[in-house]
Amino acid sequence: MSPPSWAICLINEEDIKAFWSPLLKNIVSILTLVLISQSINSQEGLPIYSDYLTDNFYLLHPSMAGVSNCNKLRVTGRQQWFGNEDAPSLQTMSVNGRIGESPSGVGAIVFNDQNGYHSQSGAYLTYAHHIMFSRNTIDLNMLSFGLSAGMIQYKLDETAFLEFDPIIAGIEQSSSDFNVDFGFSYHFIDFYAHATVKNVLKNEGININEQGVVYNNLRTYLFSAGNVFSRFGSDWSYEPSLMYAYKDATKESFIDFNFKTYYDLDIGNVFAGISYRRSFDGAQFTDGSGISSQKLQYITPVVGAEYNNFMLAYTYSYQSNSVVFNNGGFHQITLGLNFGCKREKYDCNCPSVN
Repeated sequence: MSPPSWAICLINEEDIKAFWSPLLKNIVSILTLVLISQSINSQEGLPIYSDYLTDNFYLLHPSMAGVSNCNKLRVTGRQQWFGNEDAPSLQTMSVNGRIGESPSGVGAIVFNDQNGYHSQSGAYLTYAHHIMFSRNTIDLNMLSFGLSAGMIQYKLDETAFLEFDPIIAGIEQSSSDFNVDFGFSYHFIDFYAHATVKNVLKNEGININEQGVVYNNLRTYLFSAGNVFSRFGSDWSYEPSLMYAYKDATKESFIDFNFKTYYDLDIGNVFAGISYRRSFDGAQFTDGSGISSQKLQYITPVVGAEYNNFMLAYTYSYQSNSVVFNNGGFHQITLGLNFGCKREKYDCNCPSVN
């Protein structure tokens, strides 16, 4: 039985718009707020990516400032998801070196991190002190302490949200915070270990957890360790290492398993390696047959070369999970310059020091 013509006339185009328009706005608003809360959750200073895999542990550990026999300048550019507008990107520049012949080192880092509608930029200054326990300058046995102090500016651009949600203020939120990182490093011949507490002080930034509550604990604990192996007289050396990170506020953690190999040349060296990152925290999703979960996994190969005092490296990070936003990888290029170099003091396989 078909409805009467008067009923059809009552359900006109204007009624349909009146019904669906507010509903669609609410749906979009909810999705927007969810995305905002998820993205703000990551505003915690310099991101922990795979930059350090080249030869730049200083980005993670302030105690590595001035540990090398050369002053080091490193510039890194990272781009995710080519072809997507407002895709995450990161640029860093760091420099560190010894203060003359003293046991102290200094360094500086500037960075800019863009991720869709929010961004963060900042700068750090570092002081490190290195204590030698060796009976001579050949056998490496060194304990280092480092402190970084920095200003970080967080921004969230809400101006694009006004078209579908007038409740949002539609302004560019910003906040600047001061924080410090503290850590130590230990080198013994071919072995090394680092431990660092990042964001020691409590400040809020514009950080919101999954329940929409502002939190002020951005503290992250980092631990790294590795060893370089080489046969006597061989030009090849091999470096297995790991890096563990734990976020105090959210209880999230992940670990990197790394393997790197070097081939020495008369004018420098070439190196290649691979890193596997796995999160200890899983995310649940519906796959049609029920509720499944997955943990973040990254596979990152790295290749590079040092020629005289210049360094060039490339890394490519691929997320190997079955459910991802985009199948494209994350490309990263690092350029480096060593200057003010002194002679290699130590009889060890220690690329970060010699």
